Amino acid sequence: MLGIMTHDRYDDSYIRGILNTVKTIAMVGASAKDNRPSYFAFKYLAERGYNMIPINPGLGGKELLGRKIYGRLAEVPEPIDMVDIFRASKYALPVVQEALALTPRPRVIWMQLGVRNDEAAALAEANGMKVVMNRCPKIEYGRLSSEIGWIGVNSRTLSSKRAQIFGKGVQRMSLNRATLGGGVAARVVRDDENSG
Repeated sequence: MLGIMTHDRYDDSYIRGILNTVKTIAMVGASAKDNRPSYFAFKYLAERGYNMIPINPGLGGKELLGRKIYGRLAEVPEPIDMVDIFRASKYALPVVQEALALTPRPRVIWMQLGVRNDEAAALAEANGMKVVMNRCPKIEYGRLSSEIGWIGVNSRTLSSKRAQIFGKGVQRMSLNRATLGGGVAARVVRDDENSG
């Protein structure tokens, strides 16, 4: 059984470990409206090579960015590694209960920014799942890959070195994951990791 976590702070290694190992992410509360945060997060993660599955009862059977939208987790015909909850905190417990009924069970329950439900987290952890609350996988991916620093957001990584260029056009880096552009981009090593 996993150790008890307070969920007020996460080590980068914990978040990186999740983002490096999950492949299929079901986003509960994915929106087809291109001005909604869930749409941006869904699109961003899909572009980084994750197999994104949209879950939205009101849109079941339709498509989001070329992917079939399911009404419930139980309708998804393939194993899910991570459930990303993009719903209000009060809905997290029923989503976790639904995830626990899946075979095989997802390994991770991730609750988006502003979503925290300690009861849902405790239930998931008691059943061997990793939990992240009040974080966005899109933001965490960008921060940990240093990609978000390129667009003017403080990544808390200081370096006088220029980022390595991996080709032409917009640079996309990953957390040692295959990207849709083909190939694999290695994680950027910070200066303080080299001096050791």
